[in-house]
Amino acid sequence: MKRENRLIIYGIILCLLVVSISGCGREIPEEEIKSIKIGVTVYDQYDTFVSQLIERFNSYASEKETETGIAINLEVYNAADSQSTQNNQVETMLNDRCNVICVNLVDRTEPTTIIDMAEKNDVPVIFFNRELVAEDLERWDKLYYVGAKALESGIMEGEIAASVFKNNPEADKNEDGIFQYIVLEGEAGHQDAIVRTEYSVSTIIEKGVEVEKLNYAIANWNRAQAQTKMAQMLGEYGNSIELVLANNDDMALGAIDALKAAEINPERWPVVVGIDGTSVGLEAVKNGEMAGTVYNDKEGQAKAMLELAYRLSTGGSLSGLDLENGKYIRLPYAKVGPDDVEEYMNRDSRVP
Repeated sequence: MKRENRLIIYGIILCLLVVSISGCGREIPEEEIKSIKIGVTVYDQYDTFVSQLIERFNSYASEKETETGIAINLEVYNAADSQSTQNNQVETMLNDRCNVICVNLVDRTEPTTIIDMAEKNDVPVIFFNRELVAEDLERWDKLYYVGAKALESGIMEGEIAASVFKNNPEADKNEDGIFQYIVLEGEAGHQDAIVRTEYSVSTIIEKGVEVEKLNYAIANWNRAQAQTKMAQMLGEYGNSIELVLANNDDMALGAIDALKAAEINPERWPVVVGIDGTSVGLEAVKNGEMAGTVYNDKEGQAKAMLELAYRLSTGGSLSGLDLENGKYIRLPYAKVGPDDVEEYMNRDSRVP
């Protein structure tokens, strides 16, 4: 055999070996994928809304496994309100070779370490529920966000409160034509807390209702902290409080706990409005303890996040996911009052 022919044959054999070993850089078809691994870290597992969202996420993952035959392995971590702990958790998930990492940021202004680690390892990141600064999301083309627009929730909370004041004269307990209110805010400096507060109040005013701010307190999205803060303000203002605007349902329920502990007649309670539409929040609307809440679509967010994570893990197309600017998936809020709370309770109780 001529030397030239032998070289050609050797070259073909070498190429075949490379193909069998490395796949020559080809993407693995979905039907050849047996399993994927998705890492999740939440800022605080005891946050009612976040915990319910993750429950739905787990349910949708099980549903997706049945649909596709591909095993979806989930690693879920609680950062316990520590950004350094969360950074370490992401490092662990990267070392465990997760295909995608989903991050509910502890500190929305400090995603740099996570982004740098993920980019170095070429692992996409889906941030969810606690929105990071837009400039940070633009730092790499494999960063995404799933959530909602905070200002919408503030507007809707204000609309609920204004409607109560206009349609129920008894809400104006001192009959001065002014809604005296307090605010229970989430974290100091947190964008969602700031925006929810600002837009709820401005919307009430835009609806033609005069308001007077008595006080506010930071309760860190926490029911127990809100109860303590509300008890303090009840001691200072008593029956002068006509409206409680809470940045989330847990804090609204904390305010109600304080009202009950003070043994105030429910007929003398201020109007209490929350945001998130958690199971316990919806129950409080149904039994008349809360005037209303703003439903944050945890089912939609969980399903969108799971579908995005699945497609990123399997190399699937992202078309049809309604990605805003190629990076954002936002689900709309909805106002919930006594007349339609049953509808949302039924939605909330359905397991995928």
